[in-house]
Amino acid sequence: MPHYIALIHKDADSSYGVSFPDIPGVITGADTIDEAIQMAREVLEFAAEDWDGEFPMPRTIDQLRADPEFQADAADAVVAAVPFRVKAEAAE
Repeated sequence: MPHYIALIHKDADSSYGVSFPDIPGVITGADTIDEAIQMAREVLEFAAEDWDGEFPMPRTIDQLRADPEFQADAADAVVAAVPFRVKAEAAE
């Protein structure tokens, strides 16, 4: 099962925000870090269902660490690996 790396940010006056370096524009948020991770799983599934074209493959953490943009974005974030399950198509 593939895992996508998520960046979880929290400002003092806001909820937890989650973004995915490999899936631009896919974000979510929640009031607790546990809820944020759960929402991250759900938003990945939702995004894959609605994605136009081939869903981006996740990079490894080593590949991401070599990316200067990821390094900057991850500097003040919790980095989490979010499992991704592709829902099977319903048989007709």
